Amino acid sequence: MAETLQSLSDLGQAVAPQAAPEAPVHEQKLDKLGRAYATGKRKDAIARVWIKPGAGKIVVNDRELDVYFARPVLRMILQQPLVLTERVGQYDVMVNVTGGGLSGQAGAVRHGLAKALTYYEPELRSVLKKQGFLTRDSRVVERKKYGRAKARRSFQFSKR
Repeated sequence: MAETLQSLSDLGQAVAPQAAPEAPVHEQKLDKLGRAYATGKRKDAIARVWIKPGAGKIVVNDRELDVYFARPVLRMILQQPLVLTERVGQYDVMVNVTGGGLSGQAGAVRHGLAKALTYYEPELRSVLKKQGFLTRDSRVVERKKYGRAKARRSFQFSKR
């Protein structure tokens, strides 16, 4: 640092070429029981998801998947990470989900399930990331403003 440079050729010798930073290596993250855990969020819903190898049983809040998410669209949203990675029927999934409505909860479970899959099998990360399952959907309900009926709706106008 204290040395002074006399020409541009000295500058080339003084600055050592920097090695390109390596891509981060993702490791398998398991708990004592051999499960992968992840938290998923969507709107006001928060889902805590545990996965472990098994027969493909999915339990949401101590109820079967078909009972908790009665609409087929919600079940389809929830299973998208498993279908994409061709892991349907290979993992038992246990979920605790709170807050929000059923649609937000299904999105939160999908987010948590995708993250848990990457913790159990790090090589699936690129496939799930490409489809956007690892990104939290940050859209939330817009707040109500003063002088308005709702977030954007005005009160009814009357001339008289």
